[in-house]
Amino acid sequence: MTDIVVRTRPTPGTPRPYEFPPFERRRLANGLSLLTVDLPGRPLLSAELVFRFGAADEPAAEAGATVLAARALSEGTKFRDAIELVENAERWGASLHAEAGWDAVTAGVTVPATRLTPALELLAEMVLEPAFPEAEVDRLRDERLNDLLQTRADPRRRAEEEFAASIYRGSPYGRPAGGTRETVAALDRDRVEAAWARWFDPARATLIVGGDIAGVDVEKIAVQLFGAWRQHPDAAQPGEVAAASAVTQRFVRVVHRPGAVQTEIRIGHPGARRRIPDFHAVSVMSAILGGLFNSRMNMKLREEKGYTYGASAGFDLRRSAGPFAARAAVNTDVTVPAVVDLLAELNRIRDAEVSDEELRTARDFLVGIFPLRFETPGAVVGALAGLVSIELPDDELRRYRPTIEAVTAPQVLAAALAHIHPDHSAIVLVGDLDKFGPELEAAGLGPIAIERDDAPPVTASEDAADDLGPTEEPRLPPVEPSGPVESPTDAADGSAEGASGDGAA
Repeated sequence: MTDIVVRTRPTPGTPRPYEFPPFERRRLANGLSLLTVDLPGRPLLSAELVFRFGAADEPAAEAGATVLAARALSEGTKFRDAIELVENAERWGASLHAEAGWDAVTAGVTVPATRLTPALELLAEMVLEPAFPEAEVDRLRDERLNDLLQTRADPRRRAEEEFAASIYRGSPYGRPAGGTRETVAALDRDRVEAAWARWFDPARATLIVGGDIAGVDVEKIAVQLFGAWRQHPDAAQPGEVAAASAVTQRFVRVVHRPGAVQTEIRIGHPGARRRIPDFHAVSVMSAILGGLFNSRMNMKLREEKGYTYGASAGFDLRRSAGPFAARAAVNTDVTVPAVVDLLAELNRIRDAEVSDEELRTARDFLVGIFPLRFETPGAVVGALAGLVSIELPDDELRRYRPTIEAVTAPQVLAAALAHIHPDHSAIVLVGDLDKFGPELEAAGLGPIAIERDDAPPVTASEDAADDLGPTEEPRLPPVEPSGPVESPTDAADGSAEGASGDGAA
């Protein structure tokens, strides 16, 4: 029976035809852009107000103010406190939210189509007339400070923080989007309101509404609620985000955590911005290298060596060059062999063209998973919000599948040579140096800098508590570009994408 099962194992089928839903773009007299996408049969509408101003655009001394201001939007307006705002939203069956990322601030609402107008009234009130109650701002600030303290004790988050700080020079990307302990501690109501004023410009904002909007005059509602909105005198223009690399040679940075039974590994450097001509080749290359369950890194470190529950690699493509990182969490005694294997895979993807099977598997996965990401209006609106935040062409999502299908092995090799640089990488290790220090020195991977951690020793159960298996779904920047983030926590942590896909075996 086993032989029969193996012989009849199903093979991937031909991807079904799919086109991203068409959408209309208009502009109101005050400069506010309006995007509408009609999704027949989807009565639960989603609306997002996207501001093209993010954490990367704020003054360095006020890092974290943008994320804090976005979170504080729902804590009350000039007409309702937080409880009244929530109660009114629930009365209409609506759900309000607001968050900030590196490239944009978003505020949105989900509501049945028959109640769109009152729900958008609440959204407009929350965004245009926020109160920023001092007590609530102080509470959110203190929560963030506590979160930063927890980061010191969380090896995974600590590795992400140290990695970002290691690879950038003079860039906001070198810190968490939610700010550092020093900058967050100085935030108060006035600074939060000043952060809100910086993005308060209808000419740099877009209202996106998606769902079954047949018979709904969205433009009329938008004019009624947002037409009188005018630019704040302190509104600022987003500029080029500095993303200079601090990596001039390969080096090792160790955060010594006595008693840790695992080591968090990060290897990489500043990667690429989202708007690059070889984006689709980079997507396929990244999937082959470390984005799929059967990626080269996962097959080597998990399946062949048994070092980890999962190894991954990927790019966090932002307005400017976000980080590229290979990631794994391994048992302490295999720290150095795991690093050597990760570096070997980074070199191998640059040494020769990928196989036909690897290329076909990666392309088929990316093409096949694409439609599944848009099963709800919220997902469609979120994808459009990504286009807006990075200022991508309107046809970006429509041409994604055919362009991915056309990627060739030589293009994948060219993308690897252009964007992956193992000899100019930071190797960040968070673990017990006493256990692997001599082996690390003998490996000759580069100059070693050591930071003695002030976090308490980690027990085996604590260190393994958050371990997750490898992911089979790489991040798809054309679908979910950096900017609006998956959750406020992600924005505050400043975690790089793909960080949740690894863990020690």
